[in-house]
Amino acid sequence: MNFASLRIITDDVDRLVEFYEKITGVSAERPAPVFAELVMPSCTLAIGHSQTVQLFGAGSAVAANNRTVIIEFHVHDVDAEYERLKPFVDEWVKEPSTMPWGNRAVLFRDPDGNLVNLFTPVTEEAIQRFSGRL
Repeated sequence: MNFASLRIITDDVDRLVEFYEKITGVSAERPAPVFAELVMPSCTLAIGHSQTVQLFGAGSAVAANNRTVIIEFHVHDVDAEYERLKPFVDEWVKEPSTMPWGNRAVLFRDPDGNLVNLFTPVTEEAIQRFSGRL
């Protein structure tokens, strides 16, 4: 089994696609107006309009209502990304800091309030843990 994608449900696909294109530097593929995919080597970030929820079961997902999932991106230099993204991010949750497990991380919310974490392994143990993963 391979992890294929993470999908965010939103009421404004265009706004969220534009935000994640700026964050990742990846252009979205738009097979339908209500759906987009940002395909990256490690995984795909899918963005679907709340109108698509009925295809999975009425009420199975609610746009802009997440407080449990953190969308994480492994980056080369989290401090440089923090500086680059300052103009695009409205809500910073935590400025760059080193976590107890050895990653340097910055957390912010996307336009729908979903928590996003950019991280860079910085300790020898963390670097070793991520070697070969990406």
